[in-house]
Amino acid sequence: MKTVKHELVVLGGGPAGYVAAIRAAQLGIDVACIDENSQFGGTCVRVGCIPSKALLESSHVYESTQHDLADHGISVGDVKFDLSAMMERKKKIVDRLTGGIDMLFKKKGVTPYCGRGKFRDVNTVEVSLSDGGEAVQITADQVLVCAGSRPASIPPVEEDGDRIGNSTTALSFPDVPKRLVVIGGGYIGLELGSVWKRLGSEVIVLEAMDRILPGLDDELVKLAYRTFKKQGIDFRTGTFVQSAKVQGDKCIVAIQGGEPIECDRVLLATGRTPATDNLGLESIGLETDNRGFISVNKNFETSVEGVYAIGDCIGGAMLAHKAMEEAVVCVERMAGIKSHMNYDVIPAVVYTHPEIAMVGKTEQQLQDEGIEYKKGICPFGANGRAQTLGDVDGRVKILADAKTDRVLGVHIIGNRAGDLIAEAAAAMEFGASSEDIARTCHAHPTLSEAVHEAALAVDGRAIHTA
Repeated sequence: MKTVKHELVVLGGGPAGYVAAIRAAQLGIDVACIDENSQFGGTCVRVGCIPSKALLESSHVYESTQHDLADHGISVGDVKFDLSAMMERKKKIVDRLTGGIDMLFKKKGVTPYCGRGKFRDVNTVEVSLSDGGEAVQITADQVLVCAGSRPASIPPVEEDGDRIGNSTTALSFPDVPKRLVVIGGGYIGLELGSVWKRLGSEVIVLEAMDRILPGLDDELVKLAYRTFKKQGIDFRTGTFVQSAKVQGDKCIVAIQGGEPIECDRVLLATGRTPATDNLGLESIGLETDNRGFISVNKNFETSVEGVYAIGDCIGGAMLAHKAMEEAVVCVERMAGIKSHMNYDVIPAVVYTHPEIAMVGKTEQQLQDEGIEYKKGICPFGANGRAQTLGDVDGRVKILADAKTDRVLGVHIIGNRAGDLIAEAAAAMEFGASSEDIARTCHAHPTLSEAVHEAALAVDGRAIHTA
């Protein structure tokens, strides 16, 4: 078995892993990055964030062409879509981005290994190469675990990877299901449910809780629920799934206290679970909790000296940008740089239409914590740019401390909410007040003026809203 030496080995090539490897190389560290897939980028780039957004965009363009162009004075004939072409576009985007990571590794000096990495001891990782070549034994002073996560399974749902599957399966349906049952009313289920609804599926969302999108601001969730209902999604909250199985060419979903639901396909979207199994953690005495998460300290050090962990496998918000931020901070701290990680200012986005974005505290959290606050709201209907785009559904809400005026949370539902939330995150990172945002000149006409107007509304000074 070939043995090689590196200063740092990164175990996992997703958003946490590849970013950590690149930053380490920038700092002059001899770094290797191991991933069992032939393409680096992890779930996010290969079978998550990027391909799902590609399909969301294609399906939105199709739906918009059908229903919105007439308002702009544009007439079209019979509009059709080519599912295989949509899938090919998705693949090309993924290939470009994963190829970009390969190019960056080469340019920055990161050594890639495609294969399954597993601890042999604290300073040794054995890689079983994906191409079937001789295994490689890598020794290193430090190892960074970036194992990521995988879609969670539940025992009553009998996944076959075809008719009944997870988010990865739903990215590559060979045809449009006539009826699709989505188990789980979180952002993954709603995004992928939206894709197939736009392309012609009857979509039924089953959610055990009494609301969709847990963790998001109640007011925005109520607005989103009404909007998605109008779009034709059938929500059944407070519904417990007893089983889901394939029978013939159909799927049968049994629910507690109700009639079984027959459908063509089932998407299980009940969250994600850390992929920390089969890494050889037991061989170095590194234990996980009962859910599989690895515990770390503020410097991302595990209980085993020289072994670090970041990203989905340590819990918290399972978001690619959170993992990327941890990657930079972790590696910089390894190098002796005083680097900063602020978990209170991590934005989250749901890429439905309208988009939903948030950063900071919700009203419910502030109330539960007994924090006095004031708020300002601007509906997109009062925004000139939203009117010219013909997309006026939604609003911006800013929550500020009642005494200090410091911004505590920003919540947006509407067109390009995911882009607009960046301003709010930057403002909060620097401890801005709503007055700071209100005193900042925003270009006209832009959607960002809705953020400006909401900031003015915090103190009752809104100009364009009543």
